[in-house]
Amino acid sequence: MSFVTRLLWFFKWRWRYYVLAIGFMTGVSLLNLIPPKMIGNTIDHIKNGDLTSSGLSATILWLVCLSLLLYVMTYFWITTLFGNSALLEKLLRGRFLEHLTKMKPAFFQRNSTGQLMALATNDVLAIGQTSGYGVMTLVNTLVGASVVIITMITFISFKLMLAALIPLPFLALVINKLGKQMRTRFLQAQAAFGTMNDHALESISGIRVIRSYVQEDNDLSAFDKVTSDVRNKNKRVSLINALFHPVISLIVGMSYSIGIGYGTYLVFQDEITLGQLITFNIYLGMLIWPMIAFGEFINVLQRGSASADRLETTLAEKADVEDVEAPVPIEVPESIEMKRLSFTYPNSGYPSLDHISFRLERGETLGIVGKTGSGKSTLLKQLLRQYPVEPEKLFISEIPAERIALDQIKGWVAYVPQEHLLLSKSIRDNIALGKPDASADEIDRAVEMASFTQDISQMPEGLGTIVGENGVMLSGGQKQRLAIARALLIDSEILLLDDALSAVDARTESRILHNIRIERAGKTTLITTHRLSAVSHANWILVLDEGRIIEEGTHDQLILFGGWYKDQWERQQMEASLEEETGGM
Repeated sequence: MSFVTRLLWFFKWRWRYYVLAIGFMTGVSLLNLIPPKMIGNTIDHIKNGDLTSSGLSATILWLVCLSLLLYVMTYFWITTLFGNSALLEKLLRGRFLEHLTKMKPAFFQRNSTGQLMALATNDVLAIGQTSGYGVMTLVNTLVGASVVIITMITFISFKLMLAALIPLPFLALVINKLGKQMRTRFLQAQAAFGTMNDHALESISGIRVIRSYVQEDNDLSAFDKVTSDVRNKNKRVSLINALFHPVISLIVGMSYSIGIGYGTYLVFQDEITLGQLITFNIYLGMLIWPMIAFGEFINVLQRGSASADRLETTLAEKADVEDVEAPVPIEVPESIEMKRLSFTYPNSGYPSLDHISFRLERGETLGIVGKTGSGKSTLLKQLLRQYPVEPEKLFISEIPAERIALDQIKGWVAYVPQEHLLLSKSIRDNIALGKPDASADEIDRAVEMASFTQDISQMPEGLGTIVGENGVMLSGGQKQRLAIARALLIDSEILLLDDALSAVDARTESRILHNIRIERAGKTTLITTHRLSAVSHANWILVLDEGRIIEEGTHDQLILFGGWYKDQWERQQMEASLEEETGGM
């Protein structure tokens, strides 16, 4: 019942189609009772010697017409029922993907990519099969068995029917025991499948590293262990599944033995005719599928129920950051301010940000520098609202961020992360990801501001060049400039550059920053970087260390302070001079 409860919304929506399909299936079950009866009557006519040519022709004609009618009715219930199944799979995958787009990073830390892929493929398929094939087997079990048994009682013999069905209670007991084992083993197999997906994804995405360290054989050996585990767990599922049919066949064979033996005795006692015995055995044969269908139904139901539980558990997870019920409307972000904001990642024992405070007016640029792991990227992510923020600590236009609609904040922000997501499409499609209706002139302008024009002109198909999976055809610097062009295209109020210029040379960096300053005059920019020249123009610079601000001010002020910033600046300037001298030689 848990399966029906979880999918009640779908069954309520599509109940007319299910009623239509079940109606056709019931009609087919009823019409299937006619041919055995006609065959039995014909045999009795043969035995009595009163079968006529016209009677035989009429019987054959009726059987042909009945076959055509059954064909049409079967076609309609199959397309209707399994059409519902395909529709449910489509809706569940769409709902699952929509749910994933709303989840924050903590959700994906708890759920691996492989497990999510298993949910979207195997589990959704198992649920769809239960709503289609499972309903078919249930109806065949209930309706098919009922009409056959009632017909046996009405037209043949109650005693013969009762004797032939003695073995059936044993079927229910065995099926119940096998069904429980099937559910347990299926869950284990699904978990193993998710683990295999994780390993495959890691191997494919990290193939260059694996090859560079000559670890192909070790990776293949590890993957072989994972796939062997998947095979073994699915084999255990198959072993349980394989027991269903032999058990059913054994019980059906016992029923046949009782039916033929006791039925022959009743014929000799003149309680039933030979034709009725033959008809009864045909009906008994018609009970084979409902018995098999019952086993199949339990099998499919256990799989579908287990998958529905897994999917429902995932869909029930709430986003770590949810919209406020009555958001405060703000036209533009006139200022950004943090007041002693602290932040600790989930499952982390120490804060990544510790009492951070600054204020940035619209149109200003904030530079954020510091050692690796000092909290620079974490600070930017607070503006993306990916994690819960402390109340009354982050303000936009003097309004606490938690009181502003998430979609509105997202609409203000363009983000260039350290790790760039590139689709296996053309450069044009990747740049226009945030603005699909962008004109050719707008895309060209964004490419020019990102200092990417010359690179594209040297590619075989220009903007139409396919970048490959995750930009495999591009260099690190080209990936960064493509991501910058994508962010500049949407002309957002707030631009977040998270170490987005680390893979370009100093001259290219200078051109890009110059373009950004000119084109984004009057709009806010936040830049994290290890190269201090990228933030020397900023209105205010924060120097972080272990999540705390150890220095802050303008570039000139920080140089006068004589602290970490000055030491790092002088070291980088010296390295740049040495590189120029080496290049000149």
